Amino acid sequence: MTPSPPEPVADTDPAPLPPLSSPLSSPPPALESLVDRAVHLPAHCGTVAAEDLRVRLVLAADLDGGIEVRADAVDSIGQAALQILVAARREAVARHQPYAIVDPSPAFVDRVTRCRLAGAIGLIEKDATL
Repeated sequence: MTPSPPEPVADTDPAPLPPLSSPLSSPPPALESLVDRAVHLPAHCGTVAAEDLRVRLVLAADLDGGIEVRADAVDSIGQAALQILVAARREAVARHQPYAIVDPSPAFVDRVTRCRLAGAIGLIEKDATL
């Protein structure tokens, strides 16, 4: 008995992609416009969140431009996070890099003020400048 010939294999090649020859109607937006470079503090910025905060501040310091810390969502902030913010501000001042706490929540302002760290953290009056 002779073996039967193999059955033909179906064409499994994917459909070709359309050519990329058509120009874009407008150039892509600049990367800076797509990325929010601010460091956003979480609602509860305790010891667990402090390590992540440290990493994000180091990355922000390595980018061109200033460091912007958004504190509008803070309900509570612990000692470890406060120490990191003090260190970040000191480093920014030493590097002549702009640094600002933006829209601090009342809870953030209260905690920083009670700890007497407003100057060290860079908490400034709304009409003052860096």
